[in-house]
Amino acid sequence: MADFRFSTNIFGIRSLPDFTGTCRRAERLGYDTVFAADHLGVPSPFPVLVAAANATERLHVGTLVLNVPFWNPVLLAREIATTDVLTGGRLEVGLGAGHMKWEFDEAGIDWEPFATRTERLRATIDELTRQFARDGFEQQRERNAEFDLPALRPVQRTGFDGSGPPLLVGGTGDRVLRIAAEHADIIGIAGARQLPGQEPGTLRLCTAEEADERVAFARRTAGTRADRVAWHALVQAVVPSVDRQAAASELLPRFGDTMSLEQVLETPFLLIGTPEEMAEQLRHNRDRYGFTHYTVHGPFMDAFAPVIPLLKSPASEAGDGPLRR
Repeated sequence: MADFRFSTNIFGIRSLPDFTGTCRRAERLGYDTVFAADHLGVPSPFPVLVAAANATERLHVGTLVLNVPFWNPVLLAREIATTDVLTGGRLEVGLGAGHMKWEFDEAGIDWEPFATRTERLRATIDELTRQFARDGFEQQRERNAEFDLPALRPVQRTGFDGSGPPLLVGGTGDRVLRIAAEHADIIGIAGARQLPGQEPGTLRLCTAEEADERVAFARRTAGTRADRVAWHALVQAVVPSVDRQAAASELLPRFGDTMSLEQVLETPFLLIGTPEEMAEQLRHNRDRYGFTHYTVHGPFMDAFAPVIPLLKSPASEAGDGPLRR
């Protein structure tokens, strides 16, 4: 049975000492990866990842996820290759199609239909694969030979058809999950869906049954790849409590009329309870969905930390009994 991996993502930075301290604490707490998002109003992802790797010894770094329509694929290949080199081959590349229309409007980037954005995602993966596989540019061969300069290429040769870093593709819709199933080393089930008739980016949390269906769709599409890739889930909230039912009841108003109390307790995208109950929830989710890689949002990094040793020791695999409702 696959081992668990845990990661956290960065919402903001106050200063370099504060940020490096956060990364070092994440490493001490047992996290495997620090992710950077790709949204307006949050730090630029690639400098964040280089700083995180420089501050730590073993921590992997990655993007969760890049908004592909923001990027020229050839220039993005340069960013990824540079970051993979400067982080010593610790980079994981997460890509997505983008979902916040207001960010496109603020940046002056055309907001295209979802089908167009997902085709851009597919084309970007193809172009990154091509760029990573080539041995530099023909126009620079003479200069590189004269000064003994290497071609800029990723250190890793695991993702992108063996030419680049591990690739994570995350989303919820059929089009994105089909791309993930065909190309990704890590398939991310985002766990959020667009509310019909609302502004793009107005999302609701997926239920346990919807997660079942999304994972089943992705597994069918992946075919024989399904058991060779990692399955990732993004946790939207971690709520420590000695009373799961009461904590879920307090959380329920946040979701309006989109979820029942039972659905809040069962969804794999929320963790509620004691550390032992959360650990049991994650074991249950691994059995049910195959999720072995979890990311918690940065504000929940410390709240989730007591769960990590419960799932990274050999004794943890036996389980602690049924999960209390």
